[in-house]
Amino acid sequence: MAGGNWTQATEILLLGFPQGQPFLFLLFLAAYLVTLLGNAAILALVLLDPRLHNPMYFFLSHLSFLDICYSTVTVPKVLANSLRPQAAISYRGCLAQTFFLLSCAGAECALLAVMAYDRYAAIVHPLHYAHTMHRAACWAMAVGCWLWGVLDSVVHTVLASRLSFCRDIRLQHLFCDVPPLLRAACGNTKPSESALHVASIFVGFGPFLLVVGSYLRILVAVLAMPAAAGRHKAFSTCSAHLLVVTLYYVTAILNYNRLGTNSSQLANVVVSALFCIVTPVLNPLIYSLRNQEVRAALWRVLGGWWGSRGCEADVGPPQ
Repeated sequence: MAGGNWTQATEILLLGFPQGQPFLFLLFLAAYLVTLLGNAAILALVLLDPRLHNPMYFFLSHLSFLDICYSTVTVPKVLANSLRPQAAISYRGCLAQTFFLLSCAGAECALLAVMAYDRYAAIVHPLHYAHTMHRAACWAMAVGCWLWGVLDSVVHTVLASRLSFCRDIRLQHLFCDVPPLLRAACGNTKPSESALHVASIFVGFGPFLLVVGSYLRILVAVLAMPAAAGRHKAFSTCSAHLLVVTLYYVTAILNYNRLGTNSSQLANVVVSALFCIVTPVLNPLIYSLRNQEVRAALWRVLGGWWGSRGCEADVGPPQ
């Protein structure tokens, strides 16, 4: 085991999932399927509908892909473990899961800030929007978000690989992540704890400040609009993103900033499930229910598909 000769265990026991609970298995399976279908639907709409070929929906498609990655990193293993007598994961598999999970978390922090900046540029500086948010700039921002998450994850994963464990590794958790690894470790965990707190400030709180700053400027600009219709349209384009930001940051703060609390095993499991499983389910629902353009694109795509099917049926087989 990396980090010393305290233990040579190659398998990590995951004790967060209560065994023999078919209802929970079905619940997580349903959540995963809804996540895949909902986010894949948004990806397909952005690809197929030309009216959604703009920066706002370009970044939304990246958010949908991130949510699919989030769930795929954790939920399939949770489902498989729920069918085993003892939930477990290999040590290397645990580190890999931690790496990809944190990569997604860091990338989403940055992406939410970029999406807020996009709304700021569109509402506060509409005349310069096309020049500011051109195609190359959008791609550069998207790639930067992914690199932001990967670089942050590399630091945490390397530090986690150096943790020492005094006995068999038992995580009171559904899946591998830095907080449960730190709670299970013995020896010096200060480097990892410090890195986690520093990341909370720079990787998490930094983008959050950009989101807050962008929306404060947006609020000032919207309140200065003379027409009520313009204000309503501006608020409607921002409301879905604000809900997603609030949901994400509340669950992220609860998940990564409670190392010193005496929270119960159930509380830790519920918070981690909200962060990694429930949030990706809700994001596409929020955008589809609160965004008129997404709903209209859905009806256009479905209408076009049914129309083409109807035409094929009318033509019939050749005589």
